[in-house]
Amino acid sequence: MKHRSLPRRIAAASAAAVVASSTVATGLLGLGVSPAVAGGAASPTTTPIKHLVVIFGENVSFDHYFATYPKAANIAGEKLQGTSIAAPRFTAARTTPTTIATLAHARLLAPNNPNSVQPARLAPSQAVTCDQDHEYTAEQKAYNGGLMNRFVQNTSRDACGTNQFGRPGLTMDYYDGNTVTGLWNYAQHYAMSDNHFGTTFGPSTPGALNLVSGQTHGVREFTATGKRVVPTASDYTVRQPDATGTGTMINDPDPVYDDCSNSSHKSTNNLAAMTGRNIGDLLNARGVSWGWFQGGFAPTTAARGTTPAACLASHTNAAGASVVDYSPHHEPFQYYASTANPHHLAPATAAEIGHNGRANHQYDLSVFTRVVDTGQLPAVSFLKAAAYQDGHAAYSDPVDEQHFITKTINTVQRSKNWKDTAVVVAYDDSDGWYDHVAAAVKNASNTTDDAAWCRQAATRGTPIAGGYQDRCGPGPRLPLIVVSRFAKQNAVDHTQTDQSSILRFIEDNWITGRVGNASADARAGTIAGMFDFAHPRQEQVLLNEQNGTVSAVIR
Repeated sequence: MKHRSLPRRIAAASAAAVVASSTVATGLLGLGVSPAVAGGAASPTTTPIKHLVVIFGENVSFDHYFATYPKAANIAGEKLQGTSIAAPRFTAARTTPTTIATLAHARLLAPNNPNSVQPARLAPSQAVTCDQDHEYTAEQKAYNGGLMNRFVQNTSRDACGTNQFGRPGLTMDYYDGNTVTGLWNYAQHYAMSDNHFGTTFGPSTPGALNLVSGQTHGVREFTATGKRVVPTASDYTVRQPDATGTGTMINDPDPVYDDCSNSSHKSTNNLAAMTGRNIGDLLNARGVSWGWFQGGFAPTTAARGTTPAACLASHTNAAGASVVDYSPHHEPFQYYASTANPHHLAPATAAEIGHNGRANHQYDLSVFTRVVDTGQLPAVSFLKAAAYQDGHAAYSDPVDEQHFITKTINTVQRSKNWKDTAVVVAYDDSDGWYDHVAAAVKNASNTTDDAAWCRQAATRGTPIAGGYQDRCGPGPRLPLIVVSRFAKQNAVDHTQTDQSSILRFIEDNWITGRVGNASADARAGTIAGMFDFAHPRQEQVLLNEQNGTVSAVIR
């Protein structure tokens, strides 16, 4: 069973019966810390950041969006796909750093690339492309031990559906500032990293789990009717199971604690649940408000009795295709009983948003819009766009994604909370798109799922954290941008980080402690180098929500 290229929807009725609520730990008073209350004072932090908003996109390698940054082709007459809008020109500031680990800086553009097909620029009219192979093993094989020269053979998918661009060796291709103009402008005015990686190799769900727990081990399997399965050998849902059937997740099974799992194709595939703790549990224990907000989470049909809710809202992407908004395997908190909202219940009151209640911190994206300019904005907010705007190749694209990112950040900047907010733009995996930089293995694995070079790292002494296999990493290099008054301006941070570095920032800023149990948070690099807390800036840089150009600088 391969990774999913389309969202999935309707789940087991028995999963609908699971309603879990998290409790706030009582040990805080002994630490001299008072828990935050609904609508009340902000929780103590170690930095001036009182609100963190994480926009978590889909399936982009660093070189796929920044291969030639900060130089764009600026070809006359190009238009953004699906519109009559002229593609914008992009000219970088003269103060832009010159030592950025791009494909152009490494002199690996055509004709110098070691892969069997040379990289090529994708035009703004080619925004919707084929989905690439981004499985755990395929991505490792593409790396070829760090030579980075086997992408065409292992991850390229060159032909696909109607109105999706493809060509031989598509995996090598990249966009520039005429298409991903908004992200290039955020990099110009705020801070970006050129040394940020997936915590492990593999597709969306492992990346989402690494963001919220730093842990892909601990998965258990359930049938579509909610019955526990104890596999005796590795399968799609559980890899390397122990005697209890608990193992590691390297694929995209849907969450068992979600009515809307298994629905886009009316599937009956086995479902997954995670054991252990996540950042939601840690924030609850500290009394810190938080929430995951996802497009399409509000059900189109409410759960009734043993009939699960359905999540079938849809939108049309730049290629004119209809795409179901909600993708269950992109919602990491639905894998944990402690943080799931199986029936997709809305918060009972506005005061519940960010706090314990029937929604259990899991919300529709529209709920974030309701609170962003109020005192109810949670301290930590994770945002996932509706599928057509999440950036995932095949059913989304950088043009639709740009509309979401720019509109969201503009809304945050115009809000009363901008003064102490940081927005982090990050991604769950690379989609298998080519990138020329490989990080040295920090966490090894030695199974048949791993390429020879990762197995060799294990035999040469690189640790297998916790003894948990199939977590080889860091994985592919991914974009990372911080937008905030406290972000450095037109700066590129070279500190090695990964998805769990964002988790670690939350833990450190809100003093939650670590997840534990060999979570990647304990070894993650810091994103602190992207901030300058001593010199906050006063201006707001607002972008055009259609083409990503700078529309206003408000001081």
